Amino acid sequence: MIVTIDGPAGAGKSSAAKALAQRLGFEVLDTGAMYRAVALAALRANIDLDDQEGLAHLLTTIRLELPSGLVLMNGEDVTQEIRTAAVTAATGPIADSPVVRRQLVEWQRQIASGRDMICEGRDQGSIVFPKAACKFFLKADPLERARRRQQEMAAREEPVDLETLLQAQEERDRRDAARDLAPMVAAPDAQLLDSTHLNLKQMVDLMEKEVHRCQSLQ
Repeated sequence: MIVTIDGPAGAGKSSAAKALAQRLGFEVLDTGAMYRAVALAALRANIDLDDQEGLAHLLTTIRLELPSGLVLMNGEDVTQEIRTAAVTAATGPIADSPVVRRQLVEWQRQIASGRDMICEGRDQGSIVFPKAACKFFLKADPLERARRRQQEMAAREEPVDLETLLQAQEERDRRDAARDLAPMVAAPDAQLLDSTHLNLKQMVDLMEKEVHRCQSLQ
């Protein structure tokens, strides 16, 4: 069974996906981490982020594995390194790259094939798994999303002011929504959840109930 969770950064996708998977006994596919890993590889190789030919070649040299919360690139644990500010800044252009997006969609479908999986990202229910049994689209107040992001970065000792985060977040939201290939939109059959005033347990309770409903219809 495939369950998709889409939405913008800071809406609570990652936390919800992990908690929901634990309750259901599912696995988690963090697709954002995959784009971050490719961004890290591009930075290391000094490839222009707009160089589609260079990125296509780079993809042939990458092997990604995501075992139990880790991100391994060619066997190297890059789980922490892909969360740095430099990689975050590079991930936008990488996610906009047609050649990268096509390849990662294929990899995501291969990874999830034949497994019970919670797939979280920005285009999982709309593009990658349009026939998923259960779909969610999470949203939250922009200021609350930025505050959550600020707390995450502070925990990694990467302090940044809230206004800077808000501006970067607004730009990323505009880019994601306007992207020609796989724009960030809620799938028509996705359940919309606003996490602004919900704690994690409340949100996952709602999602678990909906998943069980979807299971009963299969």
